[in-house]
Amino acid sequence: MNSTRPTTASSNPIGPIVVKVGGAMLDDPACADPLIEALRRHHSGPGIVLVHGGGKAVDRQLSRLGMTSERRDGIRVTPPEQMEQIAGVLAGVMNTALVGRLSARGVPAVGLTLSDGHTCIVELSKRYDFDPGRVGDIVGGDPNLIRHLLGGGFMPVLSSIGIDAQGSPLNINADDAAVAVARIVGASALLLLTDVPGVRGPDGAIVDTLDTARAGAWIADGTISGGMTVKVRSALAAVEAAGGEVGCVIIASWSDADAIRAILEGGHAGTRFVATRASAATAAEGVGYARHA
Repeated sequence: MNSTRPTTASSNPIGPIVVKVGGAMLDDPACADPLIEALRRHHSGPGIVLVHGGGKAVDRQLSRLGMTSERRDGIRVTPPEQMEQIAGVLAGVMNTALVGRLSARGVPAVGLTLSDGHTCIVELSKRYDFDPGRVGDIVGGDPNLIRHLLGGGFMPVLSSIGIDAQGSPLNINADDAAVAVARIVGASALLLLTDVPGVRGPDGAIVDTLDTARAGAWIADGTISGGMTVKVRSALAAVEAAGGEVGCVIIASWSDADAIRAILEGGHAGTRFVATRASAATAAEGVGYARHA
């Protein structure tokens, strides 16, 4: 498993849907429950694969221990001395909580890390102009475990923790992880859920459809900023650098159950990303997974 090119399945209309959720969802049962119900109703057929983060829960745990949380360029700086706590929260507390919520609704969920079954091959990131610590990039993978679970009617739930070739944990940005998983399994759609209903344009209104050239320009001029920048760059990587491996990419709100149901049923909600051929270089800039393609 030494390849630095991702092993991917071809995108097709019956591929699974990969859904990325943030840990904040679990902090708000009033919003989490309708989302989980929507996932329950649609997990049969080609299936759903969940990828989750948990940044707020990690922040709380580090604060309790007197440790400082730092983010740069939208990613969590991960000093080696914090890695055990971060892995414990994401792969332990948050993953177990999400699997528990799904199981309570009758969904046969299976908790995993990114590296279980070699689903994702990860290595220490070298793409930043600063030292991010134990932050990893996904450089390849094998869809067989996920396919096997989906074929058996299970819902894989992956934390954003990977294991390097030396057997040590790495922290992977959850949005980037979701893109990688979508490419590896040949997803029919990638749904990046956040706390806002989509990407806002210069006038503050939610944009229904966003091409990669315009998205790149809005990142450059600051219209898209903060945590949304990472999500948009991840979406750009999926639509522009994936070579057709992911059917469609959408950013939407995890708190809008009606919108999520519409998307899962093939309708439109949130912001849908479409490729602009001339913007390939802009889209790939700053997206580590795309650089390995």
